[in-house]
Amino acid sequence: MSSLPLSTAQSQFQPRLAQRRFWGAVFMVICWLLSLVSLAVLVSLLVHVWNEGGSWLSLKLLTNYASVLNPREAGLKSALWGTIWLAVLTAIFSITIGIGAAVYLEEFAARNRFTRFIHLNIANLAGVPSIVYGILGLALFVRWCRYDESVLSGALTLTLLILPVIIIAAREALAAVPSSLRQAALALGATRWQTVWHHVLPAALPGIMTGIILAISRAIGETAPLIMVGAVGYIRSVPESLRSPFTALPIQIFDWTGRPQSEFHHLAAAGILVLLGVLLTMNALAAGIRAWQQRSKVQ
Repeated sequence: MSSLPLSTAQSQFQPRLAQRRFWGAVFMVICWLLSLVSLAVLVSLLVHVWNEGGSWLSLKLLTNYASVLNPREAGLKSALWGTIWLAVLTAIFSITIGIGAAVYLEEFAARNRFTRFIHLNIANLAGVPSIVYGILGLALFVRWCRYDESVLSGALTLTLLILPVIIIAAREALAAVPSSLRQAALALGATRWQTVWHHVLPAALPGIMTGIILAISRAIGETAPLIMVGAVGYIRSVPESLRSPFTALPIQIFDWTGRPQSEFHHLAAAGILVLLGVLLTMNALAAGIRAWQQRSKVQ
């Protein structure tokens, strides 16, 4: 088989290479422009929220219960504690189940049609609207399991919402671990489970933590599923058990934005700032744990 001379091949390839570089540069410019537009919109929204609710931030806002009669005395105590309960319970349920499912599917399950069907359905479930999970939580946890309109029902519903995201992120992180690490551990006499527990999981933990952070952040900001399972907009108590009634910051913000008084709109903006603070605090905590784990692994 004859081949073209090197100079001829280069002359035929060079125009296409220049075209690829041109369109690559155009695509990069478009990505930068879209990123800057998105960042500008985000900054403008934050500035608007701060102007509306920044002056309403105070310790009283965090320690007082909600009020429908006196906006100046209304607070977020019940909603803040309800959000903390939901975040902790949802993290406990979703992290254990999600990582366990990902480890089984990636490390132990056979590669056949059934597991491919499971993978396809998990990917599809990640795109289901949150209101559908709210309806499922209402039918399954509130009515069938008889957990009523409790913080447990809300946490389990949010767990269903974010489980597909955690499973997919954990599976991708596990798949990114080099197979040579598994082979080396097995060659030294480690069992399959010891290999996964002591070597694969620690190596995949940063990627898993990233997926968990994104999933928990999404769960905390959801409103529709919590409305479906019975979260109320006005309650003057904090959850004391898994069966306690509850509200959450998104529900309280939604309730205040629907009221005609302008004071409640300022309170809603202040509630958004508090919710952002809770999200940033949880993300910083998770990022700190991830960084600590990486440093300890290097040492």
